[in-house]
Amino acid sequence: MSWGPFSLEGKHAVVTGGARGIGFGIVRRLVEAGADVLVADVDGPLAEEKAALLTGPGRAIGLGADVSELGAGDAMVARATEAFGSVDILVNNAGIFPQVPMLDMTPELWDKVQSINLRGLAFVSKAFATRMVEQGVGGKIVNIASIDGLHPSMVGLAAYDSSKGGVVMFTRNFALELAPHKINVNAIAPGGIATEGTAAPLEGSGMTQAEMDAFMEGYIKTKIPMGRMGEPDDIATTAVFLASSAANFMTGEIVVVDGGTLLT
Repeated sequence: MSWGPFSLEGKHAVVTGGARGIGFGIVRRLVEAGADVLVADVDGPLAEEKAALLTGPGRAIGLGADVSELGAGDAMVARATEAFGSVDILVNNAGIFPQVPMLDMTPELWDKVQSINLRGLAFVSKAFATRMVEQGVGGKIVNIASIDGLHPSMVGLAAYDSSKGGVVMFTRNFALELAPHKINVNAIAPGGIATEGTAAPLEGSGMTQAEMDAFMEGYIKTKIPMGRMGEPDDIATTAVFLASSAANFMTGEIVVVDGGTLLT
């Protein structure tokens, strides 16, 4: 298929948390749109395995990377530059969402969520933006936020919601900083997306699988006007748009993709 103004032919991208769920959906569409993609994931062998499944017109390679480690961004930049020659697109997708009420929260779990979802995203972005500025031809940074960064969905996600609210404001502020360098920084705020992670009870929720299934059925009926969970591809195609020339005059924006959930 022709991607027209959404074509990423000749572009080089990195997707964090790219080996599963929303991340792999994004990788697949970026490759289909013509980009070469580094699939970065804390599970390095899985990243390499998933990258090997994809064929043209772009190509994909895998890399083990833990975004909570402060040198992770530099390592990804180095590997992508080595493999592709430059970096044009970063998609910050890596994240965790344990469900623990704040009254039961430990400082260790709070810090873990922030170190991956917010601090990791920020310093990976810094590393890539530094390289993009050096290259002098602009670039695109796409952050995966959440509708929970705009409105809480349930008890137990205080740490997650705080981190994603931080992603929203980081996106807007970093967009302002990078605009003179022709680097666009935007975010996608997904609603409920059917992935391996959302199909199982959330870590710390105490739910059985049957209870989780019943909860999701009720959530879809009462909270999603379009009557279904989103699919990774709903986010992936939006990511392609934000990474393409079609979004050249957009920066600092939060694109909500939630089937109408926030309307309720």
